[in-house]
Amino acid sequence: MRIGDAAAAAGTTPRALRFYEQRGLLPPPTRSGSGQREYGPAEVSRVRVIRQLLAVGLTVDDLASRPHRLDLLTEDPPQRCTAAPGPETFAPVVAARLAALDAEIARLTERRERLARHAATGGADVPGEG
Repeated sequence: MRIGDAAAAAGTTPRALRFYEQRGLLPPPTRSGSGQREYGPAEVSRVRVIRQLLAVGLTVDDLASRPHRLDLLTEDPPQRCTAAPGPETFAPVVAARLAALDAEIARLTERRERLARHAATGGADVPGEG
């Protein structure tokens, strides 16, 4: 199928497919005689997996660090790509992403608390003022 049909089947856009290909998440597709990209069910499944992983909080860079592991998730039934710990699994990537999210939550929580204190005191607690 052509790029537009493949994108629609995966729930995304042709631009996203080209981007995933450029970032190494999708292997270069076969080309028709006229040079158009052609995709099959395996590529559509892989794009669906990519979109699911992005939706749960991983980044394109996270996925690009382990593109060979994406194949495990497209198998029927899907394999766990973190089952055996090691540097080539997603386990360290997921751990790093969770740590980054925890740090961001802590930063935002502190910012929220400062804003709440500021609002409660009418601005009297702002450093350098008062």
